[in-house]
Amino acid sequence: MFIVDSHCHLDGLDYEKHHRDLDDVIAKAAARDVKFMLAIATTLPDYYKIKQLVGDRENVALACGVHPLNQEAPYDVEEFRRLAAEDRVVALGETGLDYFYQQETKAQQQVSFREHIRTGIALNKPIIVHTRDAREDTLAILREEQVEKCGGVLHCFTEDKETAAKLLDLGFYISFSGILTFRNAEQIRDAARYVPLDRMLVETDSPYLAPVPHRGKENQPAFTRDVADYMAVLKGVDIETLAAATTENFSRLFHIPMSRLGG
Repeated sequence: MFIVDSHCHLDGLDYEKHHRDLDDVIAKAAARDVKFMLAIATTLPDYYKIKQLVGDRENVALACGVHPLNQEAPYDVEEFRRLAAEDRVVALGETGLDYFYQQETKAQQQVSFREHIRTGIALNKPIIVHTRDAREDTLAILREEQVEKCGGVLHCFTEDKETAAKLLDLGFYISFSGILTFRNAEQIRDAARYVPLDRMLVETDSPYLAPVPHRGKENQPAFTRDVADYMAVLKGVDIETLAAATTENFSRLFHIPMSRLGG
C-alpha cells in the first residue's frame, strides 16, 4: 500500500524537539505507508531552503510559489518563473487568495495568483491553491485565466459541496487534510462524500492541523495515514482502495510516473 502526502511544509517541522532530521521524518511516514510527499514553498527564499533540505531524495517532490499571505513585499517575477521551470518543481504554489487574514493586500494577491496560473500554463505544471474567505474571486480568477490548461488542486479544502462542484467542473482536484477529522467539520465531510474518488487527494499541511487522534501536536507526513483511514470510512471503501486512488490521482495531476511513487 502506498499513500502520498500531497502537501507538507517540511521546513516548518521542529527538528530539535520532534525529529532527528528529514530522514527520520521520512522513515516515520514510511512506517505508516506514507512513502512519498510534496514539499511546498510559501516564498522564494523558502523554496531555496526546502530545496537544500530535500537534496536529491527521490521520494520528495517540490512545489515553488508565493503564498497569498506573503504579499506584503513584491517578489521578483522573473526569479519565480526561473525557479518554477526547474526540473524538481512539479507544481506552482501554494498560491491563491486569503481575505480572512489580509484584506489590505487583495490587489497584490490577485496579481500574484494570476501570475502563478499563467506560469503554470506556460510550463504545463499544475497549481496548488489556497483560499480563505475569497470563494467567488478564487473561482472567477481560475475561470478567467483558463486554469484547465494546466490543472491544479484546491488544498486543505474547507469550503462546501457547491464550491467542490464548481472546482470539479474546472477539472480541479480537491485535497483533504486533518480538518476532515475535527468534530465541527461536517460541511467538509459532506463535501468529501460528494467528491469522487478519482478527483481527491490527501495531505497533512504539516506542521499544521494535526488530525484526530493527534490534535494539539505538531503535524507530520506520517499522519497522512490517519486522514486516509478516516476518508476510507467516510467513502465506504477499504484503505487499500483509497490509497491506490489518491496515489494514482497524485501521479496524474503532477505528471509523476507511478513507478516513482512505488505503484
